[in-house]
Amino acid sequence: MSEGITGTDVLFVLLGAIMVFAMHAGFAFLEVGTVQKKNQVNALVKILVDFGISTVSYFLIGYAVAYGVDFFVSASVLAGEAEAEGYSFASNGYDLVKFFFLMTFAAAIPAIISGGIAERAKFWPQLFATAIIVALVYPFFEGMVWNGNFGFQDQFEALFGAGFHDFAGSIVVHAVGGWLALGAVILLGARRGRYTKDGRVIGIPPSNIPFLALGSWILCIGWFGFNVMSAQTIGGISGLVAMNSVLAMVGGIIAALLVGKNDPGFVHNGALAGLVAICAGSDIVHPLGALATGAVAGGLFVFAFTYCQNKLKVDDVLGVWPLHGLCGLWGGIAAGIFGQEALGGLGGVTFMAQLAGSVIGSVYALIAGLIVYGVLKAAMGIRLSEEEEFIGADLSIHKIGAYPEDDLR
Repeated sequence: MSEGITGTDVLFVLLGAIMVFAMHAGFAFLEVGTVQKKNQVNALVKILVDFGISTVSYFLIGYAVAYGVDFFVSASVLAGEAEAEGYSFASNGYDLVKFFFLMTFAAAIPAIISGGIAERAKFWPQLFATAIIVALVYPFFEGMVWNGNFGFQDQFEALFGAGFHDFAGSIVVHAVGGWLALGAVILLGARRGRYTKDGRVIGIPPSNIPFLALGSWILCIGWFGFNVMSAQTIGGISGLVAMNSVLAMVGGIIAALLVGKNDPGFVHNGALAGLVAICAGSDIVHPLGALATGAVAGGLFVFAFTYCQNKLKVDDVLGVWPLHGLCGLWGGIAAGIFGQEALGGLGGVTFMAQLAGSVIGSVYALIAGLIVYGVLKAAMGIRLSEEEEFIGADLSIHKIGAYPEDDLR
């Protein structure tokens, strides 16, 4: 019976890992549809190669940093069929699919950053950044929140009466990714021609709305693996997480539709804003709280994206700081509001714990982003030359465009 339950858990977590892995296609097509045609191939290659670098970095270093577990023993020990001193792996390879699942979360960080730095970032420096972030930066904070490293959760319970609650990563994944991206975007500077010397904003329209929409749809579907499967056992699965994810998503859609005045880019990203925000509290809030969380996130994304681009003159191409950074920050805080029993939630959270944990994660990521990309900028440069940017990353880096036949005409 115990082996049957373990095997079921293995399948459950494996399916979740596959769904989150599929979300990377969503990241890719969201970027492909948003950037100019001359940068579409770069978006596709960048997301896939980032996933490869992330996997190796997390396998060799990152997972051990977060959870104190490495895989440098025989396959029989890894599969739980033999024992080794200092190692304890569950039967049926459960711990291996758990690694796969959590690795797809880690790989989402460079995928998030990719959208912000699109169209002018060098290829190889970004891969170095990916390796550093997934091996060290991300798992350091991940381990504090999800493994209680350095007494982080114990200190929160002593100070605020509850630990920091982030069920599926509004802060650990999304806010960290979004605030890391902000540091990179600031250091890169705006795309050439985006703003005039007198401060006027030059519009650069999306290249393909259907691709943008496809990316959003893929992400929305995969997100149910991201959220629901974060239970990590079949016995821990909760329909409340699924319902809250749906309601937060549609709250984001409707709010972005109204605030964004029917703009298709805002509508499709509004769905993602709602899903980003509900990750933290999807297991504890009432569905009406989830709807409100998503609605605030959808409106916040539209406002922040517009303000960021037009007022702050920060050229975040896909709006990953507003979407993941700010909506993730809001999601962590919202769990401390709508998770309260007084508002229909399950309780077990405090507002101050959620506020403090959310701010700490965001500030940590911003500082880390400025350091990582600042060092790389000084050491090897992180931006394409003016000529390479004009030609486009596709031809400059990959020597082929998204539509090769057009290149011959």
